Amino acid sequence: MKSWMSNIVAGIFGALLVIGVQYYISTKQDEAHAEKAIEARSWKPHFTREAEPPAEAFDFVQVAEIATPAVVYIKVEESEKLARRRYEYYLDQWDPFRGTPFEGFFRDKIYDPFHQNFVPRRKGQGSGIIISPDGYIVTNNHVVEFGDRFEVTLNDGRTYSARLIGKEPRADLAVLKIDAEDLPYLEYGDSDEVKVGQWVLAIGNPFGHLRSTVTAGIISAKGRDLDIIPVEGAVEEFLQTDAVINPGNSGGALVNTEGKLIGVCTAIATRNGVYNGYSFAIPSNLVRAIVEDIIQHGSYQRPLFGVYVVPIDDELQETLGLDTKEGVVIDELVQGGAAQLAGLLPNDVIIKIDKRPIRTIQDLHNTLANYRVGDTITVTVIRNGKEKHLQVRLQQGI
Repeated sequence: MKSWMSNIVAGIFGALLVIGVQYYISTKQDEAHAEKAIEARSWKPHFTREAEPPAEAFDFVQVAEIATPAVVYIKVEESEKLARRRYEYYLDQWDPFRGTPFEGFFRDKIYDPFHQNFVPRRKGQGSGIIISPDGYIVTNNHVVEFGDRFEVTLNDGRTYSARLIGKEPRADLAVLKIDAEDLPYLEYGDSDEVKVGQWVLAIGNPFGHLRSTVTAGIISAKGRDLDIIPVEGAVEEFLQTDAVINPGNSGGALVNTEGKLIGVCTAIATRNGVYNGYSFAIPSNLVRAIVEDIIQHGSYQRPLFGVYVVPIDDELQETLGLDTKEGVVIDELVQGGAAQLAGLLPNDVIIKIDKRPIRTIQDLHNTLANYRVGDTITVTVIRNGKEKHLQVRLQQGI
């Protein structure tokens, strides 16, 4: 009997022990599942290498602080004398009695019967860039070409009368001078080194009243020939940017992220007279070559290369055994000209000047405009299937 009772007690004890162990294990499993659920909700990805922090947005503040003080507002007017001269020239051209004994009657009796001598004077405005501490200012020719009175307002509000030093309509550039010292000015950057996609700032005075406006964008393209300068022999190789430029910005600065001048803002692509997405600037290397000549001589001394060239057509490509139509062929040399003296020959194919590739005749004209009389350039040509490099010292042209 005692043995039977002992077995019953032992069985009950064993059962309770098993139940207790199972309960303990179950509780621990529940806690483990709960901890995993919490971890799952707060899980973060783990990388085998340390992730780099995101790049910070470029800060244009320092660039704007460097460049803005060197950009000025220009107000242009005709004097009464100049306006009258323009008026009389216009009437003379349209005088129906021109070349007859009644010449002048139309002008004096019909257009100005009371001899009031009142002629509306043209006015305009734009922007300019101080390029030296003693007050030389570059702007667009189309900003100043109609006037003979110029007023320059600096970024700090000081106002000066300016005089015209010279202009180059073929590149739409002009130089003014104010009598001042220790002015903030912009240094030239190398526009040949500008890359498509790089950040730039445009600074100017849009619409005349939004003084010292700064906009940012990128270089969208280089070497744009837009056929917008209405002068024979025009030089066009604009930098294209999506930085916002509007009327009044003409003559303003396009600068790189170092605050150096890489272009003079000149034109916009527009259907309604205001910015529509793309703007254009004259590259600084061209600006520098022309402006330095204007300051030194009063006008641009266009360098003479001394060649007559033709494009490469199918016949020339086959005759000369060329692999491409890129380049220009020398058809004739100017006797005693720079190219002849340097050893260039007819049928030489010009493919490069210094670092700049020459693909078309316009490329050749635009490239040469970046140099001054007396500069020595390296001309790369293909002659008899082989490349040759010749040094040419540029002469003065017309």
